Amino acid sequence: MTSPTAERIADAALHRFNRNGYASTTLSEIARDVGIAQGNLTYHFPTKLDLALQLSERVRVVTEARRAEPPTGDLALDYVEQLRFSMDVTWNYRFLMRDRGSFEDVDAVVPPSPILVASFDERRALVRRIADAGWFRSDPAIDVDTIARSLWILTRHWMDHLREMEQRDDIGWADVQRGIEHHFAVLFPMLTATGRRRFDDALARVSAERSP
Repeated sequence: MTSPTAERIADAALHRFNRNGYASTTLSEIARDVGIAQGNLTYHFPTKLDLALQLSERVRVVTEARRAEPPTGDLALDYVEQLRFSMDVTWNYRFLMRDRGSFEDVDAVVPPSPILVASFDERRALVRRIADAGWFRSDPAIDVDTIARSLWILTRHWMDHLREMEQRDDIGWADVQRGIEHHFAVLFPMLTATGRRRFDDALARVSAERSP
């Protein structure tokens, strides 16, 4: 268990890494944000790499806890919640996807981010559940793995769009909902009327719970 001071340091580092980039952030800046001496910071995290690894571990724990949650029994609700979770994590820890080459061994073959792998695996399993439920239209051209991959790419890069094209520094539920609606614009033409209705109902339910 980490101390409250270590948690505050990690939170400040996450904010700096996300906003300014890992390479452009210094330990002195993080210490100043927390309001402590740099020596106090390095007592908890001797190097900037230690901070990046701590944040990577935080995401791993959160992601594994999410995957361990049992399905609700409502496929459309499970799908919308997975979209919401993956967008939240991708945004809140965006430096891990964007800056990995800055703090991992550049001479080694860097494997895909575990965050992204877990997200893709869960999305593919959900798309297969859609197929098993009979919500895809009868079309011999439909390939579940191709659909899952295409939909995952769309959702994965929605946060990049917000940051790079819309120049966003912060996001809220309305931004996540727009991303889900873009996702549905691609998914819905492949679904039956029943499938579309179930997804619309699930998004309305989640939106009602999260809107101010």
